Amino acid sequence: MDLTPDTATDAGAGTAIPGPATPYQDDIARYWDQEARPVNLRLGDVDGLYHHHYGIGDVDVAALGAPGDSEREKKVITELHRLESAQADVLLDHLGDVPRDGMLVDAGCGRGGSMVMAHQRFGCRVEGVTLSAKQADFANQRVRQLGIDAYVRSQVCNMLDMPFETGQAAASWNNESSMYVDLHDLFAEHSRVLSVGGRYVTITGCWNPVYGQPSKWVSQINAHFECNIHSRREYLRAMADNRLVPQAVIDLTAATLPYWELRATSSLVTGIEEAFLNSYRDGSFQYLLIAADRV
Repeated sequence: MDLTPDTATDAGAGTAIPGPATPYQDDIARYWDQEARPVNLRLGDVDGLYHHHYGIGDVDVAALGAPGDSEREKKVITELHRLESAQADVLLDHLGDVPRDGMLVDAGCGRGGSMVMAHQRFGCRVEGVTLSAKQADFANQRVRQLGIDAYVRSQVCNMLDMPFETGQAAASWNNESSMYVDLHDLFAEHSRVLSVGGRYVTITGCWNPVYGQPSKWVSQINAHFECNIHSRREYLRAMADNRLVPQAVIDLTAATLPYWELRATSSLVTGIEEAFLNSYRDGSFQYLLIAADRV
């Protein structure tokens, strides 16, 4: 499948693309524009849903075949991708009842796999924002190929200053993208764009305050992705300060370990697998889902 962008950018036709607001944002935009690891593309090629997050759920060992199976690596990649999409399904499950005439917002949308899944499930309009023009181009070309570009769109902009009217969104989410911004600024913006009663969901890795401080493994993850992982406590405090009332806080750490254990045996290793596995196992890092309502 050829997904090479055929236009300079699609991120809001006729609209000038805003530059990153800070030097750090410029670094993040450059990081994702230049990111060339094959893992996300190889996994997305399985069925055309291109994600930028990790997976949850038990591995279907029978689907992998025998250790000597010549097709085993292909089957491992298919299974890893199934677990990624299962993660997105869990996030979408927690959005609640979304009206067909509602609008959803994916803040930090990557290549748009979750947006496609959201439209397929709810039939509504889905808007994504990303600092990466490369990601937005890719996502917009993919929805054109699927014939849903009238409903699903990615724009290049700052998730802390989204181009949506106050109260316009029925629901919104961050899927492993909140570690790139200040949480108070982020939740203030989600609170602004959400309608009263609207649902916000995040799935994220966060360091465990019970551990005391970010562990060396968490520091390695920060360095690898040029991000700043927040603590669980910071998430809950920033939500409370911005009229987002948690309805569910679910620890997905045990559910994500099988994904990482399988990925560590695959051809898609990037060198960060050990840090994720060790930090999840020693309790210094947690994988959380938080669903909150705008009040």
